[in-house]
Amino acid sequence: MDEEFVVVETTSGLIEAEILRGLLEANDIMVMLSHESAGKAIGLSVGPLGQVDLRVPVTQAEEAKKILDDYHAGRLIDHDEQPPIES
Repeated sequence: MDEEFVVVETTSGLIEAEILRGLLEANDIMVMLSHESAGKAIGLSVGPLGQVDLRVPVTQAEEAKKILDDYHAGRLIDHDEQPPIES
């Protein structure tokens, strides 16, 4: 795998990073998580030792950033959900 990867987002913990990785992978974007192993080894999940970088191939970075921006702005919806019934 010789493709260059770039950081598209840094999260404050592994749980959030895993959620975002699932979102990106569901949209056919390859994701690698990168974090400081010392934080995991000593059980720190906050601060610099708890940060996790989401890295994607440079060729998919623009699309990944758009998906993440839409997610954070609340623009992603479940198309299977029915709209609320107005009374």
